[in-house]
Amino acid sequence: MSRPAERLAEYRDLFDLPEHVIGEILNGQLITQPRPAPKHVLATSILGDELVGPFQRGRGGPGGWWILDEPEMHLGPHILVPDLAGWRRERMPTLPDEAYFTLAPDWACEVLSPCTARIDRVVKMPIYAGQGVQWLWLVEPDLHTLEVFRLLDGHWLLEGAWQEADEVRAPPFAELAFSLADLWASAPAPQAEEERGTG
Repeated sequence: MSRPAERLAEYRDLFDLPEHVIGEILNGQLITQPRPAPKHVLATSILGDELVGPFQRGRGGPGGWWILDEPEMHLGPHILVPDLAGWRRERMPTLPDEAYFTLAPDWACEVLSPCTARIDRVVKMPIYAGQGVQWLWLVEPDLHTLEVFRLLDGHWLLEGAWQEADEVRAPPFAELAFSLADLWASAPAPQAEEERGTG
């Protein structure tokens, strides 16, 4: 006796998930994960803050991008929610009216945690490559690392890797230099100007 075929997940399956759960549909399977831990959120927030000023708003940088937190993307049969993603405005001049994006981003960033690293690397990386995403950053708060991948002939090429407190100038945002240490919860808090004194 044959077993019934497993039903492929559909968009409506995401509607019933609890608020504290993030849902994606990858290769027809519903993948869920809890909301990220604080050090994961910190790394995402700091990185987004570094990029939005110069690349989205043109403050101290070239502008020309949309940089968004956790955008829902419907790419072919897949529904993905990266931690950050960016679109060049020459490809997407205005934001869509829908609650999701159907145009693949130019850049995506996944901040890895022990419960998401396998999915991000083994499942989502090939999907991003198949959808033509040109740049992918993988941030690991536990290991204090950043890996930058460039899409070349449909495959990922490691463009560079940084760790701990390295100064980062990474494509496609190489005009910006920032300290990787700022992304880690163990980094010392910056002093306010009035606390520094003049010596």
